[in-house]
Order: sequence, then C-alpha cells, then structure tokens
Amino acid sequence: MSFNGLSQFVSFLESRGELVRVTSPVAPVLEITEIADRLVKNGGKAVLFENTGTDFPVLINTFASDMRMAAAIGRNSLDDAGDELFALVESLTRAQGLTGKLARLPGMLRLLTLSPKRKSGRGECQEVVEQTPDLDRLPILKCWPHDRERFITLPLVHTRNPETGKYNLGMYRMQVMGRDRTGMHWHRHKTGARHFEAWKRRGGRMPVTVTLGGDPVYTYVATAPLPEDINEYLLAAFLRRKRVTLVKCLTNDLWVPADSDFVIEGYVDTAEAPVTEGPFGDHTGFYSLADLYPMFHVTCITHRKNAVYPATIVGVPPMEDAWIGKATEKIFFAPIKIAIAPEIRELHMPASGVAHNLVIVRIEKSYPGQGMKVLSALFGAGQMMLSKYIIVVSGNVHVTDYLAVAEEVFANVRFDSDLLLTRGPLDVLDHSSDRVSMGGKLGIDATLKLPEERIDEYHSIPLLLLTGWQFDEKVITGMKTLADYALPVAILTITKPEEGLDMHLLAASLPASLTTPGTVIIAVDDGADADDPAMLTWLVTGNSDPARDLYHLEGGAIFIDATSKTRCLPVFPRDWPNVVCSDPETIELVNSRWPEYGLGPFIESPSLRLLPLLMPGEASVKTVNSTAG
Repeated sequence: MSFNGLSQFVSFLESRGELVRVTSPVAPVLEITEIADRLVKNGGKAVLFENTGTDFPVLINTFASDMRMAAAIGRNSLDDAGDELFALVESLTRAQGLTGKLARLPGMLRLLTLSPKRKSGRGECQEVVEQTPDLDRLPILKCWPHDRERFITLPLVHTRNPETGKYNLGMYRMQVMGRDRTGMHWHRHKTGARHFEAWKRRGGRMPVTVTLGGDPVYTYVATAPLPEDINEYLLAAFLRRKRVTLVKCLTNDLWVPADSDFVIEGYVDTAEAPVTEGPFGDHTGFYSLADLYPMFHVTCITHRKNAVYPATIVGVPPMEDAWIGKATEKIFFAPIKIAIAPEIRELHMPASGVAHNLVIVRIEKSYPGQGMKVLSALFGAGQMMLSKYIIVVSGNVHVTDYLAVAEEVFANVRFDSDLLLTRGPLDVLDHSSDRVSMGGKLGIDATLKLPEERIDEYHSIPLLLLTGWQFDEKVITGMKTLADYALPVAILTITKPEEGLDMHLLAASLPASLTTPGTVIIAVDDGADADDPAMLTWLVTGNSDPARDLYHLEGGAIFIDATSKTRCLPVFPRDWPNVVCSDPETIELVNSRWPEYGLGPFIESPSLRLLPLLMPGEASVKTVNSTAG
C-alpha cells in the first residue's frame, strides 16, 4: 500500500472514519497544539485544519492510533510489518550450505529491486516553484508558550556525505529564524551532523534539502534507527512494496521523493558560526534548552498544487510519537533479536519512558547470568546505547503488563546483586545528568533466578508499615504507598526550601519502618499526581540519574530522588528545564471555542494536571547554584 502525497492519505483516513476536518479558523501559534494535545491523549482522530490563515491546511495527529500508524507504513497491522521483516532478515542471515544460500536468492533479489529510482524532469512536488522563498507562507506551528519561535516539527532532512557519496534521511527540528532561514538541530550522534563535519573538512556550502509530507512512510523511515549508510528509502520501499521515485532539486544536487508535498532546498555554510537555537518543548515532556546549532539557508521552495502541511507536537507523554515508537519496536525487533540477543522474546518502550528512558524486555532464560548478559548487550547496541533504565524479565510475563512487570521486579530482584549500575552516553535531551549527553544507567535483572543464582530463597514482597511516623510537613507535603497494587513502594511529595535541600540527608532520616529490605521510596515534587503510575514513571525515569539519585539505605531499601534539581544541595551544575504545558490563556481560548471545532464532546486540557508542576520562570529554571550571587 502506498500513497501519492498527503492528500491521498487524508482521503484514505477519512473514508475509514479516522479523520475529521476543522473548517473554523485556527491559529498555528499555540491554539492547534492545545487542540491536538487534547485529542491525542484521548484516542482522537487525525485532524485536518483547513483554515489556518495561510494557503495550506495542517494535518496533525496523523499517526496516533494503531490503525493509522499501520496504514502509514503500508500494512494492515503493525505486527504484519515486523513479522515480514523478521522472516526476511532470518532467511538472509541463517541460511547455511548450498541449498540454504540458493534459498536466500529470492530475498536478495527482492532487496535489489527496492533501490530508489531517479526520474528526469520535474515531479509533483515541483508543480509550484517559489524562487523567492518565504517560510511565512507556511502554517508552521509555535507549539508551546516558551518555545523560542515557530518550529517545523516533521522535516525530512536530506544530506549527502561528500567523502562517500552516501545519502541520509533524518528528522531534525527546524526553528524558523527568518523568511529564508532556520536552525538545523542535528545532534552530534546523528548522521546529518557527521555529514556536516565531513563537509567542514572539505569547506564551502553543504547542500541540504528538506521535504514535508509525501507518502507518510517517508516520515516514519526518517525516524527509524537504521545503520549509517543504509538508505532510508530502501526501508520505505520494503514497507510500501513499491520503489521510491526521486527527482532532482532545482537549486542543489540532491534528489528527493517526487510525491513530496513540499520541498525546501538550501544549504548550510560550514564557515558560518553556529546560532542559538531553542528552547523548544520536547518529547521528554520538558523544554530542551537553548544551544548552538548550524543555520540553514533556504534557496527555493516548491510544492504540489494540493499540498498539505504535516505537523506533530511533542511534550508530556503520551503523544503521537508513541505510535511511531511502537512501530519501531515491531519493525526492528528482528535485527535486535538476531544480531544482538537471540534470547529476547519481547521488547517494549513504554510511552511514559519517552523512548530512551525506559525499555522492558522479556527473554527465554536458560543459564545463570543471562539477564545481566542481555542488559550489557543492550546498553551497547546501536541507538539502544542511549537507554537509561532497562528491565529484563523472563517466564510468561508480557512486557506491556506493567503491574506484572513490577511484581517480577520485587519478587526476583535483590538490590545488592541484581542491579547493574553503569555510565555511558545519554540522549542529548536528557536533563537529569550533571554532564550533557552522559550519565548513569540502571539495568534491572528481574528474571526468574536459577539455583546457581540464588543467594537465599525467593523472598515475598514486603509490606510497608507507616504507622506513627511524624514528618516535617513543610518539606514532605504528602505520602502515599502502592498498597493497592500490593507493591512495597512509598511516594513522597517534596517541597524544597529556597536555601536548598540535601536529599541524602532526607533519605537518611526516614524511619526504619519505611526502609525495610526490598522496599523502594520515591521522592517527587509537590504537585505530582501520586495516584498516576504513568506520571510517576515519566518523572522517575526523566528526572533521575541512577548514578547520583539512587541511594541504598541502611535498612536495605532504595531511595530514588525524582524531584527537580532546582533547590538541591549539593547544587546541580546546569539549568533545569520546565515542564511542557499550555498556558491558562490558550486553555481558556480552546475551551470557549470547542463547539466551533466540531470535534465532539468537550475534552478537558491535559495541561491542567501539569500546571501544579510548572515552576516560576520560562523554559529553564535557575538552580540554587546560579542564583547564589
């Protein structure tokens, strides 16, 4: 299944009741984000905003259901794509002997027919040519109140390595900095950044072309964790069962899909100083703060006559990117299993872990130490190297049954022998570590233990006894246990004084009844919803560095500091990002206009639950260190 541009995909979704049109005028600045956030968190449909104050409609929430995500990658279900790729990879890697090698030929020949084909002349994406480019003509969103500017959020960035000639398709957000200028936010571990470094060695201008839309599978493959120098359009062709047709750009030598909706051509001057880009409300649920990135200069914009502008929003999970991550779980399970850890039976990245903060895997265990072996392998495997917390289970537990996974952790884990604490690379957007892009990681071996691994008999899950504990209510503003789930976990909500709080001292002051062996105490900021496991997971995995914020207490318990680090002693060395949420004015605007949109029954703003976590200030909040004279 393939789609010739987004208009065709819109028609497909509409015919299946998966899309709604909004004809009332809406603003690309903040308003569309607030509407989309309400829909994506409540199972809403894709939305086509037809009246955006520009010549182009905005399509959003496109991938935010299993059905829509599967259709976008050319399948009836996400499992179909994963199963087909698994069969292909297995046939190509496990064939032995002459008979086996001959059996590989159909698969190899199929791969050879998937290479992109180049077309002479112009494509549909070049029906309209703007030689005087003006990004202000596009309905580019400003998503969140403290975003520095408007951002292109689904850019398909095409680059070429000048030394090897290899192409890359990546997705790097683009902050509008003028009618013909944007930032180019490629992180140093991304292929686009490595191409940029190669062009710097050569000198001069680096050609870059950004496409928007086209077959929705292009958007997916731009995010896919493919090995460097593997053409993303090979994966696109495999998924949609049709080669990708490319046309040459008009002002540089790059080639792009002919069925794209928009083509933004230009260059990055390797001799030009980097510019300040950001802040931006990011997929972590926090703002990524301002930093230096290259400037992209636009030389030409072309588009289809019926072009649709694609957008997405990211922020506190779940968001649309959760379904993109779900597709990646299915599609890339085969190479992970076959090449890295054959014992893996399931792999899952919960939405609340924002892709890289939490991974859960289930293995078929057959020998002692196998859980630790898998943890070590995954922490060094491709993009999995950016994972912060990884849990390994075995047996009949399903990785999407979070309560069952938690029960396995408390039943099978000894805190002194089944935790793998290490350090390594983290995502650039991780805000919890003392140093950018590097910090602590925790592997949890919750597999069923074999006789050789047992230090003692299996322990029962302990119960928390909190009666008679007196605490300072000015600091510990609330306390809750997970007794309803039969888990030995206590949640403490904390308010830190302006002069700062040493969380080690707080943890050491906890009563013996709370710090019994096998229990976990989690500290979060006052305002967090202690009754919401998803919010707690998001805060714990996002706000903690396991190497710094996980304390083994004298009684045998573990204390996790998942609070913001704005008033900590010792001081946190970096500015701390604020939580991403809408402002009260935008919430009220959408409340008042909801009947006009025609989107069905009223949906309350998800930001209302987040406002109590919002700290005074803008995108970043100064720490005690940076305010102390």
